[in-house]
Amino acid sequence: MNTEKKGEAENEMEKSSDGFVRADQIDLKSLDEQLEKHLNRAWTMEKKKPFDDSCINYTTATATATAAALSLSSSVKPKKRYDWEIDPSKLIIKSVIARGTFGTVHRGIYDGQDVAVKLLDWGEEGHRTDAEIASLRAAFTQEVSVWHKLDHSNVTKFIGATMGSSGLNVQTENGHIGMPSNICCVIVEYLPGGALKSYLIKNRRKKLAFKVVVQIALDMARGLSYLHSEKIVHRDVKTENMLLDKTRTVKIADFGVARVEASNPNDMTGETGTLGYMAPEVLNGNPYNRKCDVYSFGICVWEIYCCDMPYSNLSFSEVTSAVVCQNLRPEIPRCCPSSLANVMKRCWDANPDKRPEMNEVASMIEAIDTSKGGGMIPADQQQGCLCFRKYRGP
Repeated sequence: MNTEKKGEAENEMEKSSDGFVRADQIDLKSLDEQLEKHLNRAWTMEKKKPFDDSCINYTTATATATAAALSLSSSVKPKKRYDWEIDPSKLIIKSVIARGTFGTVHRGIYDGQDVAVKLLDWGEEGHRTDAEIASLRAAFTQEVSVWHKLDHSNVTKFIGATMGSSGLNVQTENGHIGMPSNICCVIVEYLPGGALKSYLIKNRRKKLAFKVVVQIALDMARGLSYLHSEKIVHRDVKTENMLLDKTRTVKIADFGVARVEASNPNDMTGETGTLGYMAPEVLNGNPYNRKCDVYSFGICVWEIYCCDMPYSNLSFSEVTSAVVCQNLRPEIPRCCPSSLANVMKRCWDANPDKRPEMNEVASMIEAIDTSKGGGMIPADQQQGCLCFRKYRGP
């Protein structure tokens, strides 16, 4: 092995964090070629030199080359598996239930269990730069590393994931198919109730009973309180990222932009989230912390109560400017019980320090009395309520 090749091999070994040489970093073809050159050189020397010397040289060259090859091959260890990696042979992918920017969500079965399979497609090879692919892979690893450690009744249960691999072969209802190397998948429990957003849209006209509103809000509050206790900031709290099981229990999902809360608030900046739910400090590009989730939760509570879209008649730029500069918030219907209206107002306070912690929010909601009247609109206040306007937006 020449000096340049040897240096490259040593560098690759130094890069390995566990002290082993990765199998996919060893060029076996190159090793074979080098061994062959050693043998050819030794055979030539044998022809030109006396028998004894050539025998010694041949034997030495062969032994050296063989020892080098055996030394490298013996140091090859299987690629490390993460504890969240699945066994693809146990996965069956079925019909599509949702489509997004980078991929699709399918129904599926994993090891006999009903699951949702999130397939991430980062584009055909050659259509993205190495830097873009590296960034997407890092985001993927971040999502699953956050998600797989969580265990709470109001957080969607993570089952496993797999990083893109050229050898990924998945069973479908129509037979086995090979997956491109740029495909990754996340497997979570399947929740038949779908997204909370869709549930609210279905009830846009008749609204939800007040006790249902309070229960949904309480599920969300408990889930977020748990995340914050684990030092995790979701950063994209919205009704689209809340799923319902068959008993209408709400579970938080989609940890694509979640991250462990930084001890230094200045380490968490940048516009992350969905417009309409984003806190003023996030919209303004200022440092923020877990209180940005509290703000978003307040907007969600309004949406759950009204079964409507916040700021449906304003453009993106108008919302951003008005929320930051004019303290714009969704208009609370006058028929809304003060106990719930107070939760909204405290959560979406412009000052993050004045917003309550999510465990306090959960306690506030638990204390709300839902025994009086099952409907959203009290019988004596039906006329003129904001909730019965003809124009309700999308």
